[in-house]
Amino acid sequence: MNIEGKKIKLRAIEESDQELLHKWANDPRIWPLLASWHFPTSYRDQMEWFRSLSPHSPDQRFAIEAPDMGLIGTANLVNINWKDRNAFHGMLLGDKDIRGKGYGTDTIMTVMRYAFEELGLQRLDGSMIEYNKASLAVYIKKCGWKEEGRQRKYYFRQNRFWDRIIVGVTREDYFDLLKENHYWDAKDG
Repeated sequence: MNIEGKKIKLRAIEESDQELLHKWANDPRIWPLLASWHFPTSYRDQMEWFRSLSPHSPDQRFAIEAPDMGLIGTANLVNINWKDRNAFHGMLLGDKDIRGKGYGTDTIMTVMRYAFEELGLQRLDGSMIEYNKASLAVYIKKCGWKEEGRQRKYYFRQNRFWDRIIVGVTREDYFDLLKENHYWDAKDG
C-alpha cells in the first residue's frame, strides 16, 4: 500500500533504497539538522537497520518518493501508542536542492492525513533543534503544528548547546487547518 499526497507518495523502504539512505546517513551537511547523534555508518549497519524494519512495529518508517525523481527522503511515525492514540513524527529530505519546493509541506500533510483520517490518532508530536528555522517554519506556519515547549540547552552541536523545540498537532488542529487552507481540494500545494 502506498500513501498518496499531492506531490509525493509514502511507500515502504526497499532494499534498493539503501545505497542512497547510506549516503544521506553519512552526509555531514545533514547531521546538524537531525535530533539524534550520528556516527559514521557502515553499509553493513545500514542493511541491519533495514532488516529490522517491520510492519508489526510501533515504529513505522516510510520512503518519500516524488514522480520523476524517485526517493527524496524518509518520514516516520514512531512510538505509536494505540491506547492514547498518539505518535512521534519526523522526516528527512535528503537532497538540499529539493528543499523549499513544497515536498516537505506535502509530506507533513500526507502523514497527518494518514495518521488522523486512516489510523485514528489524536495527536502527533515532534521536535527540532532551535536553529533549524526551515523545519520550524514548515511545521508551524504551513502545517498547523504548535510550539508546545522548549528544553533549554538540550543538543550539543557546533561546539555549543542549543534548545530543543517541542511541537505538536492534534486531530482538531489538522481539521481546522483544512477548513482554512482547503489543502486537499486545491490543485497545487
